[in-house]
Amino acid sequence: MSHTHDHSGKNLWTAFVLNLIFAIVELVGGIFTNSVAILADALHDFGDSLSLGLAWYLHKVSKRGRDEAYSYGYIRFSILGALISSLVLILGSVFILVETIPRLMNPVRPDTSGMIVLALIGLVVNGYAAIRLHKGVSLTERAVYLHMLEDVLGWAATLLGAVIMHLTDFAIIDATLSILIALFILYNVWKNVKKGFAILLQGTPTNLNMQEVHEILRTTDGVIDFHDCHAWTMDGQYHVLSVHLVVKNQSMEALEKLKGKVKTQLIAIGIRHATIEFEAEDSPCIEC
Repeated sequence: MSHTHDHSGKNLWTAFVLNLIFAIVELVGGIFTNSVAILADALHDFGDSLSLGLAWYLHKVSKRGRDEAYSYGYIRFSILGALISSLVLILGSVFILVETIPRLMNPVRPDTSGMIVLALIGLVVNGYAAIRLHKGVSLTERAVYLHMLEDVLGWAATLLGAVIMHLTDFAIIDATLSILIALFILYNVWKNVKKGFAILLQGTPTNLNMQEVHEILRTTDGVIDFHDCHAWTMDGQYHVLSVHLVVKNQSMEALEKLKGKVKTQLIAIGIRHATIEFEAEDSPCIEC
């Protein structure tokens, strides 16, 4: 297990270093080639670097167990990191749009030769990072891999646009590409922000079927009824549930067996932590 964690951390660190170095190269290259498309992707890669850096750091933090400060552990720190990264990307994308939209009216021809070189380097660097993360087993690695794959496709589009501009005088492609990249970033960031806030606000997990949960509680032998059922998630994957089960008067041993049966069924559908309170059939629920 520790070997897997070390391998995951090494992959994230490698991807972070590669992305950060290349983001700096992009920034300089975008200024020298006068390409807003390159600058837009530089912004994207800086956001990726921030995400990767936070992912690597939070990967280390996630190894910490529960303590007095965080009784559920440090899992939710990843959501904070995602929201910080999203805020950086939103501000940067808006800046790119403000700077780029006027160029649609007055296209500026960039240095296409420089763009082609940077696009080829971008394909190699992001492609290598994606390959390193492709076989990752952790959820963080899989999420970052998809992000790297998006970057590879973006650089392929930039390369195609640079080649077209190199062969023609269609300079408006540069501004068009940068706007499309910025809009693409905003679209994906907005989806992540909604998910992040839903988790922080204790929303019901979208990937958890509550009807299935209710069916398990309703049909388990020994359970008469249930109420005060709440489900939330720590990070989108680690789901938590609390519920009151109404049962007939039983021995403590029978109740423990019943609890074990319910928890086993809940674990099978993705609930990692369940808190179950028993109530007698004729006892009022004080909390309700």
